[in-house]
Amino acid sequence: MAKWTAFPHLGEYAYTAATLKKHWARLHAGDAEPLPRDKAVLDAWALFHNGEFQKAVQAGLDAGGDGITCANKAACIYANYLEKKEKTRLDLFLEAAQRAEQQAAADPKNANAWYWQAYALGRYSQGISVAKALAQGLGTRVKDALEKTIKLQPKHADAHIALAAFHAEVIDKVGSLIGGMTYGAKKETGLNLYAQALELNPGAPIAMIEYANGLVMLEGDKRMKEATRLYERAAATEPMDATERLDVELAKAELQD
Repeated sequence: MAKWTAFPHLGEYAYTAATLKKHWARLHAGDAEPLPRDKAVLDAWALFHNGEFQKAVQAGLDAGGDGITCANKAACIYANYLEKKEKTRLDLFLEAAQRAEQQAAADPKNANAWYWQAYALGRYSQGISVAKALAQGLGTRVKDALEKTIKLQPKHADAHIALAAFHAEVIDKVGSLIGGMTYGAKKETGLNLYAQALELNPGAPIAMIEYANGLVMLEGDKRMKEATRLYERAAATEPMDATERLDVELAKAELQD
């Protein structure tokens, strides 16, 4: 495995298996992942929350079982925020999608097996262009996997965000008429899903950022002030772990542009 770009704030988060248990509910309000019983899996998650993404992937894969979920999340978060080479990013997303697909086949009731398959394919789709991905049938796979996630775990805030983004991006790229007829994408559905995500996980900077992006995609400039306020709230959030720190930094960077 090639050396990954380091999380720029290494050492600022220092979760252990013990301290992670205390903060688990807050840290996993987005993905509704159950607290692991296996110490090796919990150790992998501690590495993830501390920003040791490459080590978290390896530890999750070594632990097996639910550790695969940690490996997939660590790979996807790293690829999304820190990997600079586009080909490597896309490869990481595809690998995570394949692992998640195998995990879902082995454990069909595992909500996050479906979710990480959808997330990885969704980010891959953005990388190759949404229009191209839709033509390849990836949009339908993403939508189906996210709907399955929410059916299995109705409190999965991140799946609500991702499904909302699906509706917003499809309408943004192909228009509401074709988007609705061909892909079942609807503006109202997207807006409702964003609002539900923020209700389920009100402290998450990513929920605020994605909602802001969705408002502008679906409603245009008339919602720009509201979108800016959401970005300001995200930027003012006190991050609980490495991923939230990356989200907060992203919000700050957007406000400076």
